[in-house]
Amino acid sequence: MTSTSTTPTTAADGTLARGKLGTFDIFFFVVAAAAPLAVMAGAAPLAFRLGGIGAPGAYVFSGIVYILCAAGFTAFARHVRNAGAFYAFIGRGLGRRAGGAAALVALLSYALICGGFYGFLGFYAAETFNGMLGVDVHWSVYALAGVAIVAFLGYRQIDVGARVLAVLMTLEVLILVVLAIAVLATEGTANFTVEPFAPGNVFNLASGGMFVLALGAFIGFEGTAIYAEEARDPERTVPRATYIAVGFLALFHGFIAWVAVAALGIDGLTEFSLSDAFQGLYFMLAESYLGAWASMVMGLLIVTSILAATIAFHNATSRYLFALGRDGVLPAKLARTHARFHSPVLASLVTTIASVVLIAITLGLRGDPYLHLLLWTNGVGIIGIVALQLLCMVSVVRFFSRDRRGHGVFRVVVAPVLGVVGLAAGLYLMLTNLDLLTGRTDWINWVLMATLVVAAAIGALRPGRAPTSVETEPTTEGAGSA
Repeated sequence: MTSTSTTPTTAADGTLARGKLGTFDIFFFVVAAAAPLAVMAGAAPLAFRLGGIGAPGAYVFSGIVYILCAAGFTAFARHVRNAGAFYAFIGRGLGRRAGGAAALVALLSYALICGGFYGFLGFYAAETFNGMLGVDVHWSVYALAGVAIVAFLGYRQIDVGARVLAVLMTLEVLILVVLAIAVLATEGTANFTVEPFAPGNVFNLASGGMFVLALGAFIGFEGTAIYAEEARDPERTVPRATYIAVGFLALFHGFIAWVAVAALGIDGLTEFSLSDAFQGLYFMLAESYLGAWASMVMGLLIVTSILAATIAFHNATSRYLFALGRDGVLPAKLARTHARFHSPVLASLVTTIASVVLIAITLGLRGDPYLHLLLWTNGVGIIGIVALQLLCMVSVVRFFSRDRRGHGVFRVVVAPVLGVVGLAAGLYLMLTNLDLLTGRTDWINWVLMATLVVAAAIGALRPGRAPTSVETEPTTEGAGSA
């Protein structure tokens, strides 16, 4: 894919590196945040268990909702370029106080997801490496090793992290593609069926929990706008990366989920998803169709998949801190950038410290890395981000209501309104299925959700200056790259 990009401008202190990221660099950040292998091997089996064979259709439908959101989102991104995407968009469309509330909710949500993923990483790394190597290393050791890797990449130039994510994401996608080919080559057309996409199987009384997982698989799609200040030719790079990322995730998740139906058939998959071994669905398929080596490799790649997602969320969190420091919502020192790499070095350090604090709290309270550090933080974070996505679509409609600025009515009115409807339904499902996101069924859920309300209230009272909109200049370096 060709880009009319040029040489990155020299960034002064307090300015992010310009012209460093092409379409596929940003694509890798977004897809890595979605952690395709972790979603398929970790969440899709539960989606089948909760909602039946309609899980493939649920992933595709969720992708359609986010494609509609992407239409207005990318139109807005042409007029507002800021590393604090949600905060800047909502502030521009709904006013400074709404933007201030969005700022702290976004920061809290991203920071919690980032910190929680270290629990996810530590849990899976201990499960994988301890059994493989015959050692007994505590999960926190793996988590802190992950902190060190992510902190190093966050300190360096943004394109270094993009290259690492490209490798990790390619490997996790590749193992699932190889599995899909093996299943289809072995089974042929014996279990071909469109039943997983039939409306009656996708939308039914049992599909609420399934859609919580399906919609959650797209968290982070808005990351394309976060990197607009560092993109080459952002007017084309950001929309391309957004549509390619969302389209890829919708088709990939839907296809890989359907492959499970093709492998076991409708009756076989239904029986397996209701068994005690349901969580190991894709490991079982890998071993059955490819051999024991594939199951082992999949275990290793889940660890790297989680690491890749953590890198992406660390970068997003640090750029929110940077943007909020620059715009006066938080201390101005957070807008300091590295003299050579032009990375948000202080914001990255604060993000790292916050993650270490969450790990330390979990250890101090003898909490579980998965049930507590991951589920509690990510339950709050996912709901916070979906709520912001909803507000962002409302902001898009209001921003373009008087002047569409050359955009078609479908892109900036119809599509965002349909996105609002889809996200409102998704948010309702998440709030009514909190136990799936947090692992709790008691008052703890509402205490966790209250943190979002408190963050919004504080942000509304301290909105800062109007969000900075940074214009990026076209450059010559990298012409012909994505």
